[in-house]
Amino acid sequence: MPIKTALDNLLKNNIIPFDVPGHKRGNGIPALTDFFGEKCLSIDVNSMKPLDNLSHPVSIIKEAEELAAKAFGAKWAFFMVNGTTSAVQAMIMAACKQGDKIILPRNVHSSVLNALVLCGAVPIYVECQVSKKFGVAIGTSLDDIKNAIIANPSAKAVLLNNPTYYGMCLDIASIVKLAKSHNMLVLADEAHGTHFYFGENLPIAAISAGADMAAVSMHKSGGSLTQSSFLLCAENVNANYVRRIINLTQTTSASYILLASLDISRSHLAVNGKTIFKNVLDLAEYARHEINKIPGLHAFSQDSFDQSEQKIIHDFDRTKLSINTLGIGRAGIEVYDILRDNYNIQIEFGDIGNILAYISIGDNLTNIKLLIAALSDIQQKFSQPQIATIKQEYITPIIKIAPQTAFYAEKQMLPIKKAVGKICAEFIMCYPPGIPIAAPGEQLTQEIIDYILYAKKMGCFLTGTEDINIENINVVKH
Repeated sequence: MPIKTALDNLLKNNIIPFDVPGHKRGNGIPALTDFFGEKCLSIDVNSMKPLDNLSHPVSIIKEAEELAAKAFGAKWAFFMVNGTTSAVQAMIMAACKQGDKIILPRNVHSSVLNALVLCGAVPIYVECQVSKKFGVAIGTSLDDIKNAIIANPSAKAVLLNNPTYYGMCLDIASIVKLAKSHNMLVLADEAHGTHFYFGENLPIAAISAGADMAAVSMHKSGGSLTQSSFLLCAENVNANYVRRIINLTQTTSASYILLASLDISRSHLAVNGKTIFKNVLDLAEYARHEINKIPGLHAFSQDSFDQSEQKIIHDFDRTKLSINTLGIGRAGIEVYDILRDNYNIQIEFGDIGNILAYISIGDNLTNIKLLIAALSDIQQKFSQPQIATIKQEYITPIIKIAPQTAFYAEKQMLPIKKAVGKICAEFIMCYPPGIPIAAPGEQLTQEIIDYILYAKKMGCFLTGTEDINIENINVVKH
């Protein structure tokens, strides 16, 4: 753990600081030190020769990146301290320039569409299939991706969600083979797939399947601190160019607390990953089995989907505990709120029909049992007759102009109900999961407006619009 070791050595040397940050190893604001702890503040330091520099690493950070690349089976690994958002944006901006086409599903994280706004690439959306039973996007078929590639031979890259927030995985190896045969790069938003690289009996990891780049949220299932991630690259990628792209947007004042957390967690997973994620998988399977005994609730797995849907869901991440709640007459966001307000349990998110309880490296059987007991109690105390609800959380968009064009176009703000038929000029999304309901360049249909209003009514946390109250939305002015 070269970064951790260098920080330990720095503390031993008792260096007198006349550099930033201004709190001077925690001496500036006692309340800050009391809250975060003396050790934490003492390693919140600036780049210096013994600690290397993230923007141009030549010593300990370079060594740490090489160790990370080896652990993940990649040729290159970049430490990212602006979150996986910056990793996603860097790989898109490294692959595409203004006007270049990129093939992707529409149910991507907002960071993907933000990258298109920044670099001016043009999205070619592949139809996303939706589960009739659960209302969630399950992915894109290999045939649909093939058709998009054939119809757009000049496209520079194919971007995939693998896995989705709910755990669905595509046949990424076949997609890689197909894209490579047409000289296209394959980029993977692997924010929820860190454990694929270290566990057993899990879906194949993107880099292992031959993808060119993958954005990996180490802080999600890997255990590092929030906002710390990796960008992984294969051998054919120009690493020096990727570093230049990263440096366009990533901070020049990298947090050594975040860097050290990546270094430590990488080492821990490299040594103990198989054991750790076997336990995670066992916990998730136990929870799924017990929850499926509760009337009206269904913790779904690959077998839960019909045969036509299973052809698209090539594999399923069984560590994901996604639970459909409509059988008890409650929207997922309602159950999310009930768990937090009545049982002091914080889950990852709730959407229109489902909740997601994120199980990973820090979970234990005691807490899993408390979750199961709470859900059983909710079924008994909060069930109600099934209500009419919007059937799905994904709506196929109608693309009118490129995201960058719409985002920077002259705008006018309209009440949401009066925006039907207009071209959206900003984002609106439920967060989490951060997949836009509407994005710049897309036509605002009545179905989309109804979904926004319904999500707002049900208490979803909506974000992305200039109007913080989500009563008005910016559209392209004609």
